[in-house]
Amino acid sequence: MAKLVKIIEEKGIKDKNVLQAVQSVPRHVFVDTAFENRAYEDSALPIGNGQTISQPYTVAAQTELLEVEKGDKILEIGTGSGYQAAILCQMGADVYSVERHEKLYQNAKETLQKLGYRPHLKLGDGTLGWSAYAPYDGIVVTAGAPVVPEDLKQQLNIGGKLVVPVGDQKSQVMIRITRTGENDFKEERLSHFKFVPLIGEKGWD
Repeated sequence: MAKLVKIIEEKGIKDKNVLQAVQSVPRHVFVDTAFENRAYEDSALPIGNGQTISQPYTVAAQTELLEVEKGDKILEIGTGSGYQAAILCQMGADVYSVERHEKLYQNAKETLQKLGYRPHLKLGDGTLGWSAYAPYDGIVVTAGAPVVPEDLKQQLNIGGKLVVPVGDQKSQVMIRITRTGENDFKEERLSHFKFVPLIGEKGWD
């Protein structure tokens, strides 16, 4: 685990709270037993249903962009294995997470409960967000979108940040949108990444 933290730190992650969370959350619990020996490599691994647990550097980079403060209400789109939700919980965030695959949703729920994390989980179309609990201080999308989903922008608090990879199905640019007013948003285009596609009404078909 310490070796993994050192790798992502060398790749440019500076937020001490993010590094501490990566140090604390046991990633091997979130991967298939067949890949357990690779759990602390800095690589994405399959988790079934054509989905992956993201590369630890990617999880750390997205989390760092959110600038999470303890007590922040964070919405995650794409629960997947539950690893990103665990990192956010470990950092003291109040986490809401939406997953469209029932099997992944159930597996993540069990794993997170076993570790003592208590995020709010929902089975559904993440491209629509989770309006019942909006607004959020941060929203993180863990799959590549064709465009920035408008519903997610509208569910941000003023001052809140949306971190979403946008592009085609081969490669995406990480975008951070900060809501600066009721109808005002600031957009920053950052590094290139590769994610599984964001499927749903406001994503890919």
